[in-house]
Amino acid sequence: MTTPSQTVGPFFGFALPYAADWELVPEGHPGAVTITGVVLDGAGEPVPDALLELWTGEPGDRGALSREGAGVSGFGRCGTAPDGSYRFRLAPPSRPYAALLVFARGLLKPVRTRVYLADAPDPLLGSLDPARRATLLARPEGQDVYRFDVRLQGEQETVFLEF
Repeated sequence: MTTPSQTVGPFFGFALPYAADWELVPEGHPGAVTITGVVLDGAGEPVPDALLELWTGEPGDRGALSREGAGVSGFGRCGTAPDGSYRFRLAPPSRPYAALLVFARGLLKPVRTRVYLADAPDPLLGSLDPARRATLLARPEGQDVYRFDVRLQGEQETVFLEF
């Protein structure tokens, strides 16, 4: 017997992300970039208790549980702060995007999207009209820093993917 889905969250801090979970690469890693942003609900208000998982799937990464030393992980997890903000430090992905999974209250299941650091040739990106494509593009905000806001509903809602 299957049971219906229930909403995701709110998330409680016990046994969830550890303090450095947002760091896919250590500080000072050559070429590292930081992606920062906020998660917004349908009214444009910050979501203070969302959980984001970022995956780059880089060749040679050591996995989510192996971060000792100068190890590189292709997976990171970050809970949002009270102002809805989050951040990840990573090596630029070898493919044009990083995959992002968002868990938030009110969702029956997590939503999946992509973060593109540039408007690069990509079949998915190329299939979208320019206004929708813009919701997947991180904006440069300084040297090696990009901003990617996730809008769960409403105007400029982020493009979410179905698998």
